[in-house]
Amino acid sequence: MSKDHGIVAIGGEFEPDLLLRIYKQGIFPWPENDHVKLWFCPPERCVLEPEKVKMSKSIKSLILKNEFQISIDKAFAQVIDNCSKLTKSRESTWITPKLKQAFISLHEMGYAHSFEVWQNEELVGGLYGLAIGKQFSGESMFHSRSNASKVAFLFLNRFLAANDFQFLDCQVWTEHLHSLGAEEWERDLFLQKHAKAISQKGLEGSWVGLEETVGIYQTSDLI
Repeated sequence: MSKDHGIVAIGGEFEPDLLLRIYKQGIFPWPENDHVKLWFCPPERCVLEPEKVKMSKSIKSLILKNEFQISIDKAFAQVIDNCSKLTKSRESTWITPKLKQAFISLHEMGYAHSFEVWQNEELVGGLYGLAIGKQFSGESMFHSRSNASKVAFLFLNRFLAANDFQFLDCQVWTEHLHSLGAEEWERDLFLQKHAKAISQKGLEGSWVGLEETVGIYQTSDLI
């Protein structure tokens, strides 16, 4: 999708309350920088129903080894910081300083959450997003060890499925997300299902330790 495809607004401020109102309307931010703030609701939306997530044989083999440790909401600031860093494969970032701070505030308010992957007490992968009702909007993920972000993605979807979340909003379609089970919905269908999902009662507050309430203690429990 070209970045001018699906723009519905320009401007505003990255304040937590505004972000909540915008996400509840099915819109998400994708800024150029802290001065050029773009808001999107594309004609086709990339989504994934958690129970349909796909896992390759190589990832399944890795997960069964229990080489990684997993957690929720224990290192939100670290995760979003890593997601915003420039790397060889990421030459620019849409996670601006003001947007980052707004999401940290949303995390403190109990709306934004992180899924972490550790190895020997080092954070090696993770992702973060926003939960409203029974919908989770995935924002970004990172890894410093091969496949750690895929483990985080599977972890997220197993957790969402166990807690009856309707779908994961992946926002923009990519071949990689498609390989993990994502599909595209037309905007009208997305907004219809979005309205239903956010109207349902979700998980409120911090999610620290909630993985254990659905039987996830180690990576092999994700199989």
